[in-house]
Amino acid sequence: MTALDRVTAQGDAPKQRMSGPAQPPHHRTRLAAALDWLVHAQDVTGSGAFAPDYPIDGSCGDGLRGGQRACPDTTGPVIPTLYLAAWYLERPELAQRAERAAQWAVETQLSSGAVWGGVVGTGRALLGWLSAFAETGSGVFAGASRRAGRFLVATLDHDGMWRRDGARAPYTAWALAEAGRRLGAPEFRAAAARHLRAVTRVPHDHGWMRDYGRGVPERSSPLCDIADAIRGLLEGGRLFGEERLSAHAALAAAGVAAAMAPDGRLPGRFAAGWRPQGSPCCLVAQARMVNIWLRLFEITGATQWLEPVRPALGFLTSAQHRDGAIAGPARICSTATKLFVDALIRDERIARGLAREATAAVVLA
Repeated sequence: MTALDRVTAQGDAPKQRMSGPAQPPHHRTRLAAALDWLVHAQDVTGSGAFAPDYPIDGSCGDGLRGGQRACPDTTGPVIPTLYLAAWYLERPELAQRAERAAQWAVETQLSSGAVWGGVVGTGRALLGWLSAFAETGSGVFAGASRRAGRFLVATLDHDGMWRRDGARAPYTAWALAEAGRRLGAPEFRAAAARHLRAVTRVPHDHGWMRDYGRGVPERSSPLCDIADAIRGLLEGGRLFGEERLSAHAALAAAGVAAAMAPDGRLPGRFAAGWRPQGSPCCLVAQARMVNIWLRLFEITGATQWLEPVRPALGFLTSAQHRDGAIAGPARICSTATKLFVDALIRDERIARGLAREATAAVVLA
């Protein structure tokens, strides 16, 4: 029995919340609406990129007036989502939009190989370029990925930590590991593995209660940071075949699921021992956790990981604006909408028995 299997078998996976398998979900209307919003959001910027969020214009219902400045750390993660939707829904025009977004991100890359947003932003952009490279084979995207990878390796400290962006750095390490595998760059894989292994050596109190970058315990941790760390360790464990990394991620994912409110809402922060703190989490963190539980099922096949999905996805669905985007009280969030699309496609594919990976975007989204 592997370490990841033991997390499930010992009852650390989410507790049973429903009896029997759920009926295949019917997400097409909501999925189409969310994708239509992403298309509109890209058109509004006029560059092929995406802005982090847009104000809601309640008077006309358009929801996209005066978008903020587009940036590569927002645009990068949308790229694999567009490729995923293009493949899954047989909409090739979405792949063309993904390539346009990837090209814009290349044009904004700094000479150092980084993008706006430092280590974390560069990791997010890197996943977009890798997705574009996998779909097109273009050396333009391979070159941008190599430059980003070299920047990340150069800024990794001797002990395997990125100091400035420590809390979310496991997510960046996953991107670097993917670059190493897809570009044939063993130095990228080695650096990523060094970081992920260093993270799991830091003492924990049953999960993510520590700022990895500074090594200083925090009184509480935002769920956004926790979710990024979980995804990074989960995917890193898959890439390196290291069950210890995946089990670490699974333990934390189970801790978040156990703290879910009856209506599917997740806490905004956690204190030691997985004690929920503060107001409900942001919609981005909610959507990230839904995708993490779905990925855990795809990787392990353990149905326990599907149990928190239905209530959490239901709560996220309640935040879908009339124009299709995921919106808070005053702003529409590009990243939350992108993650909502990922979750709907993953949920549908799992219900149809199609959880096996068939395209790079299935993993990178």
